[in-house]
Amino acid sequence: MDGEKFSVEAGKPILCKAAVARKPGEPLVIEEIIVAPPSHHEVRVRIICTSLCQSDVTFWKLKDLPAVFPRILGHEAIGVVESVGEDVDEVVEGDVVIPVFLPDCGDCADCKSKKSNLCSKLPFQVSPWMPRDKTSRFTNLKGEVLYHFLNVSSFSEYTVVDTAHIVKIDPSIPPSKACLLSCGVSTGVGAAWRTANVEAGSTVVIFGLGSIGLAVAEGARISGATKIIGVDVNQEKFEIAKKFGVTDFVNVGECGDKPVSQVINEMTGGGADYCFECVGLVSLMEQAYACCRKGWGKTIILGVEKPESRVSLPCADVLQSGKTLTGALFGGLKAKSDIPILLKRYMDKELELDKYVTHEINFKDINKAFDLLLEGKSLRCVIWMDKQASYSKGVCIS
Repeated sequence: MDGEKFSVEAGKPILCKAAVARKPGEPLVIEEIIVAPPSHHEVRVRIICTSLCQSDVTFWKLKDLPAVFPRILGHEAIGVVESVGEDVDEVVEGDVVIPVFLPDCGDCADCKSKKSNLCSKLPFQVSPWMPRDKTSRFTNLKGEVLYHFLNVSSFSEYTVVDTAHIVKIDPSIPPSKACLLSCGVSTGVGAAWRTANVEAGSTVVIFGLGSIGLAVAEGARISGATKIIGVDVNQEKFEIAKKFGVTDFVNVGECGDKPVSQVINEMTGGGADYCFECVGLVSLMEQAYACCRKGWGKTIILGVEKPESRVSLPCADVLQSGKTLTGALFGGLKAKSDIPILLKRYMDKELELDKYVTHEINFKDINKAFDLLLEGKSLRCVIWMDKQASYSKGVCIS
């Protein structure tokens, strides 16, 4: 995929198509919209392909705040820079980029530190606006404002993204694989690689074998873990999980009267070195902590629970066990430095991305991607805007 110069005149609104979520849980509507030119520290990106993540489905279903409608969902994607706003110097027109939901400004103390990936200049929020000026770059033909999603909004032929949320990549990498690193795969692999720092020969337990859990397994596999235990309620997932490195399986429904943590403690001789909760249930977070090894065990929370939910742990256990419990947004990765490393590992055939893509469809059929995910038939469905289109396609509005 070569980055090419656009014929579209920069600085003008663009007319294009987007899949708009208008009501909770209802099919997205393909509409013509207007995408404003990029402002300061922003770039306008032509989306080449995007993929559907569980977070898209969660906010599509949600009826209360932070859900808002009408909204352009989508946050896993790859595209080409069509134009740049003022004060943009890290990318130019024609560069191939991956947009990411978590900012990496490169300027604040957190972004400069190796200890954090949580930008303090542009703190992460589930906001319907652009991060700096709190306005939208999307309207429909009647002038109605359309809301942004997770700083990306990739279910549109064109989108506007802040430079803190883009990563320039090698244009030779297949777009249907590169787009996966916008969110899900990076989160899981990063949690094993960066947050947990899984060591060769270690034992790993993963609660929930969805796409995030399988990405954790992939990260643990390439880190050299020798025992990777998957925990789920669906026995059929074990066969799929084996492809990602899972060596053992615990079916929660077949544990009898024993808590699943007790079963795992017995399997591992006292607990796992690393436990990952990838579902978003308080009960599983507590079980994960209960089955990580005393002295050095780490429990990493990746699942998203309700904001008001609380984890309850025995104080004596926290004091005496020497365990660690931590969360990991985006797997602890710093997007601009770590995503290129993961892409190189893919090109070196170390990180296997191809097996995540179970379906590929055209943009006009985007609602089918929702059906496939809801029916449990897909891991990642890649949605192509137009495989045959040149990078210069676009309509300017004077």
